[in-house]
Formats: sequence, structure tokens, C-alpha cells
Amino acid sequence: MSSNIYGNTPPMLGGKNLTGADAYDTDVLVYGVPWEGACTWGDYTGSELGPKQIRLSSARYSTYLPELDHINVEDHMAIGDVGDVSVIPHDVPGTMERIEEFTEELWNSGKFLVGLGGDHGITYPVVKALTNSGKKVGIIHLDSHYDNMPHHEGDKFARSTPFMRLYETEGVRNESLIHTGIKGPRNKPETGRYARENGAVTLTINDIREAEDLRAYANEIYDMAAKDVDVVYLTICSDVLDFAFNPGGPVDGNGLTSYELLTMIYEFAKRGLCGMDFVEVYPQQDTNQNSAHFVSTAVLYVLAGHIHGTHHK
Repeated sequence: MSSNIYGNTPPMLGGKNLTGADAYDTDVLVYGVPWEGACTWGDYTGSELGPKQIRLSSARYSTYLPELDHINVEDHMAIGDVGDVSVIPHDVPGTMERIEEFTEELWNSGKFLVGLGGDHGITYPVVKALTNSGKKVGIIHLDSHYDNMPHHEGDKFARSTPFMRLYETEGVRNESLIHTGIKGPRNKPETGRYARENGAVTLTINDIREAEDLRAYANEIYDMAAKDVDVVYLTICSDVLDFAFNPGGPVDGNGLTSYELLTMIYEFAKRGLCGMDFVEVYPQQDTNQNSAHFVSTAVLYVLAGHIHGTHHK
């Protein structure tokens, strides 16, 4: 059997190929959602290619992080890759159902989930699947944009809508849904109002930048997300990064540096996350695939935090 999960595409970060497996015998389950919905502006497109390119890029890396106490993630957590959700082109509702069904099975395994997008619309069915187990969920949402519109030209599952759908989801505690890093004029005036009306928390780029201690502030964010919930989920849109650090993502300036993002997500993970996703990587926009490469480091920082947090409890 080929070690690749399909074609020339290896499992994420050298993990075990679990496509078609009867049992999930690793600690981490990586899956891809090669989906870009109907909401596409001009020719800025291609996020459905993200999972493939992220995996290809990950082949360059070990799981060793000398800057984090010389941790080698694979010494503590086994990584498995279960392959991709089988999306249905041009059938948005059908694809949302498939994502929910696919990830519900993964959540029921009790493993740590890592989702590779795809556009941000995928986060709604992923978290909906988590709530199906009866768990109350808090969410740390790292993004330039709220992504909480009621619909996009009638599409309720477009990349600009997932957090409106999650506001409406019974298992999500809206007061523990923390929109973090919000900035810029690609937000609409009503989006901030929608967040307030639904009880969600907004933390802007200035709130992060003006914090005296980034690690301490990350722990404050975690405390807000963890209040009165069973689990905390992390979702990262690439454009929370400044475009200087994210050439393969939507064009947004005045964002986080890669150091700031990694520092924050490491602190979140030390406190306890059930899983994460990383969305909105556009390989076609990125000659050197810098943004796809960065996802490997982000995932490893979360897993390292998870390990350090578990060992220190």
C-alpha cells in the first residue's frame, strides 16, 4: 500500500496513513476539506487546493521545535491523517452535511482533531458535529473578519457566514465565542453589531498589540473562551496574519506577525483545546507556498502546547 494518502500527497507531517482505516490508533487525526464555496470574489480563488499543498509542504519538516524546550512532538503524540472529506462541487448544503457526518465520527473517537481548509465556511459543520455529542463549546476565532453575515447572496454557508450559523447553534456558548484579531475595512458595519447582539466577544488587533504581556493576554482570552463550556475549539483564518507573513492568503494589512500568532496559539493549547482548523490558504496566489508551509509550524505549536499543558497538570 502506498504511504501517500492520494497521488503524490503524503500524510501531514509524516503521520500515519489512516485513509480507509477501521480504527484510529493515533493521538491526532488530521483531515482535509478541499472546499471553496459559492462565494468567490473576482479571480481570488483556490482555497480548495489548500489541503493538498499544506500536506506537500509539510514533507519538509520534522516535528522537533528547539525553541520550545527542545520538544519533539512525535515522541509524545502520534499523528494520523484520515484523508479528505468527499465534497460535492456545486452542492453547498450537501457538502456541509458531509463535513458534519465525517467530522462527527472523528470527534467520537476522542482524539485531537486538526482540520485543513478550505474556506472558512467549513468551521460551522465541524463545530456543529462537535456539539452533536452534547458538549458545550467555546471558540477562539483568530481572523481579520467576523465572518458572521446572515448569508451571501442567499448562500447561508458561504465563507462570510459560519459564525452567524454558530451563533444559532445550541451547543455553542456565544459569550465564549471570542472573535480575536478583528481589523480592517473588509468588515462591514453590521458585522460588529451582529457579534454584540448575539453576545459574542470582539478583541481587535489593537487589543492584542496594546496588551502589556502577550502570553498573559492569551491566557485571558482562553479564560473567556473556557467559561461555562466543556471544551474550547480553535479556528485560524490565515488573514489574521499581516499579508507580509501571509502571501498565500487574503490581502489584509495591520495583522499579527507569525511570532505573535504562534505565541498565542501555544498558550491556548497549554490550557486545553479539543481541536483546531486552519483555513483560507490559497496556493495559486503564492509562488513559494509560504502560507502553506507556515501551517505545519502552527499545527506543531498547538500540539507542543497540548503536550506541555498535559505534562504540567
